Parts: sequence; structure tokens; C-alpha cells
Amino acid sequence: MSPSLSVPFLSPPLSSAAPCCRATRLAAATTPVAPVSAEVEAARLEPRVEERDGYWVLKKKFRGGINVQEKMKIEREPMKLFMEGGIEELAKISFEELDKAKDTKDDIDGRLKWLGLFHRRKHHYGRFMMRLKLPNGVTTSAQTRYLASVIRKYGKDGCADVTTRQNWQIRGVVLPDVPEILKGLAEVGLTSLQSGMDNVRNPVGNPLAGIDPLEIVDTRPYTNLLSQYITGNSLGNPNVTNLPRKWNVAVVGTHDLFEHPHINDLAYMPATKDGRFGFNLLVGGFFSPKRCTEAVPLDAWVSADDVIPVCKAILEAYRDLGFRGNRQKTRMMWLIDELGIEGFRSEVVKRMPFEDLERAASEDLVKKQWERRDYMGVHPQKQEGLSYVGLHIPVGRLQADDMDELARLADEYGTGELRLTVEQNIILPNVENSRIEALLKEPLLQNTYSPKPSILMRGLVACTGNQFCGQAIIETKARALKVTEEVERHVAVTRPVRMHWTGCPNTCAQVQVADIGFMGCMARDENGKPCEGADVFLGGRIGSDSHLGDVYKKSVPCKDLVPLVVDLLISHFGAVPREREEGED
Repeated sequence: MSPSLSVPFLSPPLSSAAPCCRATRLAAATTPVAPVSAEVEAARLEPRVEERDGYWVLKKKFRGGINVQEKMKIEREPMKLFMEGGIEELAKISFEELDKAKDTKDDIDGRLKWLGLFHRRKHHYGRFMMRLKLPNGVTTSAQTRYLASVIRKYGKDGCADVTTRQNWQIRGVVLPDVPEILKGLAEVGLTSLQSGMDNVRNPVGNPLAGIDPLEIVDTRPYTNLLSQYITGNSLGNPNVTNLPRKWNVAVVGTHDLFEHPHINDLAYMPATKDGRFGFNLLVGGFFSPKRCTEAVPLDAWVSADDVIPVCKAILEAYRDLGFRGNRQKTRMMWLIDELGIEGFRSEVVKRMPFEDLERAASEDLVKKQWERRDYMGVHPQKQEGLSYVGLHIPVGRLQADDMDELARLADEYGTGELRLTVEQNIILPNVENSRIEALLKEPLLQNTYSPKPSILMRGLVACTGNQFCGQAIIETKARALKVTEEVERHVAVTRPVRMHWTGCPNTCAQVQVADIGFMGCMARDENGKPCEGADVFLGGRIGSDSHLGDVYKKSVPCKDLVPLVVDLLISHFGAVPREREEGED
């Protein structure tokens, strides 16, 4: 086995995990898997890509019927913008000149996504959103300050978002600044490399990793290794940059499933086998405008040492065999459907060291009956005398001054560390108990980022919306806050209700896992005139009994959402009308 692909780990002591990790039957016993298709012709299993000059390209014989993104990759290798200094030259050319020629226009709108740069042509012409890699959502005060310094110079065009993959995105970036920004990121230990388009996205882990008294395993070593492998230690890894489509990965470390494993292309589920610690594997979960599906068991178990080799094998199977035509049918689950779960598994085995992959462990470590905990507010850590404080970041949006203040609080009260969550919130860990009271009195916590948000606000998630995103049909962030505030004036809610807003069918805000989800669309008002609206979803679940929600009502005008949500909260979630509540008091 190549030493670069096998990293030794100290397995967590099972005795310490036992009280909170009573073994239960593997999810494979109840989760339906993709059917095994008829025997696949050998010709279909010929890899569709080949290595050429250090990069992987689509073979000429497989170029018929490919999508425009594949054609763009063939015309010019995107990774050369980073690995061969192309960004330095690109940044020197005026935006107007770049926009005149097809190849450089494709650089602006397409290939720069391999560097984590997304041109906002429709609503923010000439400016970019930059997406970072932040494995496990762990960031430092120095990193936060640097990002704040970048967006501050862009004034009202600059801001930052916490994403649904535990990540930072910064907005307002202009192309001439990019080379210096990339250097600044490297100096504080950050990278934006391979965070967009047909690449592996940010590895997600437990936001409470290493501090949670009830965690199964600390996910940080694994997510860090995954990110290092995927990006070639931030130098670029062309072996996995020409995938058929984007690809998500998560490592589970908690019974709460804060990591949302069932919506990832690959999820590592902690499990023991013959006294050895490792992971059972789920594969194929994804959302798209045309299909949303949960991950299924691969019937495979790997030791902690083989986390990277199996990731590499799965990525290479997908890279080699995945469909590259209609973009709506290029995610990995479509390949699994075509080959069957056993057929796909056999292709993974071929690419494993020694062509060996153990079958799944019959007992996993994630409790199936577990009430998902709330990380908002103050909670004791496993380290005696320390606590973490969960802060609500309204719809994940931050300004430069607030980021600086968060960095100050992390230094003054903690250890200079912050944790980002998939619900777009932030956790401040390692606070001495004797300092909790002073921290809670800080103006930022009193006025902006509350550790005690209302029940509905704490479960609110929203994508970028059409303020910045050209694909969004409706505005989301401000509207999500406004609708929630209005709903709270009508009803009192006594149990958590998660509401997610996404601006278009790409469902970046994952509305299908929300209790109530809103997907932007065009609707018609009472006069038949077009207006912004939403398809309303109901019944999504996360945690031990996770499943996707269904469409409850289509094309609801946004102005009619408040009474609809009030009715849903009363009829499905036990909410009480305010006038009745006040009368009973």
C-alpha cells in the first residue's frame, strides 16, 4: 500500500465510548439499496478518462453527446489557472477584454470555479464570490480576521456567509486582487482550491469534535486528511479535479448526525468490526433540481487507516465511469443505479490497494434512538472546567466588523478557535466556566449573535438568494427573517421547527431535509400576475430517523406564506395562536 494513502490512527478506546454507543443493527437492514442491474457489458467498464501531461482528460471516443461544461474542460484545463500560474496573467487583463473572447470569458464564468471563484455575472457583474475549504468547519481567529480584511475593502459589496457545508464564502472580490488574496489565504492556512464545479466539496464533520462528552469519535483528523488528499495539501490534486459533477463527503462522529450523512456522496459511519474501529460506508446521496435521493449502504467497512484509500477508490471509479452528458444525470448515484450497488462496489474494489474491501460491520456505533441535541447556548465540554457556546448567526450572513469582533471574543475568552455548522451558525469552544458570564454580556452576543435565539430563528437556514446568485429565482435571506418574525407574532412554538429557504431548484439550502422548506419559483397573485413565490415542502427529518420531505403546496406567492406557515405550525407542530396563549395566561 502506498504510504501516502495509508495514515495510521489510534483507534478510540471502545470502553470510553461504550456508555453512549450501545451497538445497533446497521442501517442496511432497513435502508433500500439501489438494485443490482443486469451484468454490465465489459465495454461499459472501460475508463472514459486518461492521464495526459499530469491531468485527466476525457478520451476522444467518449466525447459524443457531452455537456458544455465537459467541452470547456477539454478546451482548456481549469487547474492550469492555479498549478501553472494562469491566474497571475488573467488578473492583469481588464475585465472588458476578458469578456470579449470566448476562452477567457469561459475562464471568468467557468474555470475559475476550480479556484473557488464564482463570477456573479447576473447580479454582481465583475465581482466574485470566493468559497473556502474549511474541513470540519474549524477556523481560527487569524483566519477570520484575514477574511474580514478582504471583504472590508469592498464596502457594501463585501460580506461573508456561513454555508451549509460548514464553510466560509466571501463576496465582492474583484479579479485583480485574487493573486494577493490567494497568497494571504495560504499565509493563514486557508485555501479556496477545488471548492467549486466538478470537484470534491468541503469535508463535513461533527462541529463539536474533540469537545463533546458524548462523541463517538473525533472527526477532525479524518476531515483534515480528506481535505489534504483532495487538494494535494493545497497545491492541487489533478487526479480528482475532472469528476463528472460535484461530490460531497462527510465523516460522522456523533449520534446527533450533525453532519447530515444521508445527503452526501460518501459518508463514513463509525462502526467496529472484530474489535477494530472503523467506518461503514454510505454512498450516493444528493440533491438536484430533478432528483433528490438519500445515500445507501455500500456494504463496506474500512479501518481508520483506509479512510483515504477508499475515498480515492470511490472517486476514481466515479471519475472513470461516470456519465458526462445531461448534467441532471451526472451525479454519482446515477452511476450506482446503472451498475447496481454490487457492480459499483466491484469497481471500487478494483481501485483499492490489494483489491481488498471488507464487507460492512453488522454492528455500528450510531444509536438509532437518539434525540438530537441543541448546540445553541452554553454547554459543558469533555474537558473539565470548559464550555462551548453556540451562537445564532441569522441566515449565516456576517459583516467585516462582526467577524473581527468574533475573532476578538475567540482570543479573549477561548483559544482563538471558532466552529462553523451546517445550519449556518458558529460555536465558540474552550471557554473557561469562570468567564462564561462575562462573555454572555458582550454586546455582540446581546445585540447580534444571540446564544438564545427564538425557537424558529434557531432553525432557520437560507441560501444566498437573488441578491447575489444569478440562479436564484427569489430573494431568500431577508425574506426568511421577515416571514419568521411575522409568524412569531402570530403563534407560539414550543418545540424545534427547522425552516429552510432556497432560491431555486438547485436546493443549496437543502429544503428537503427541513421540517418546512421553501423553494423559490415564479407564482401568480390573485390577479393572475407573475410574482415571486415558493414551493412549500413538509416533513423532512435529520438525525436517527432521517428522511426527505415532500412537496406540500406548489407556487405559493411569497406574500401569502405567513398565513400558510402559521397554519402548518398549528396543525403539524403543536403551535398555539398568540391570542389564545395570552387569553389562557
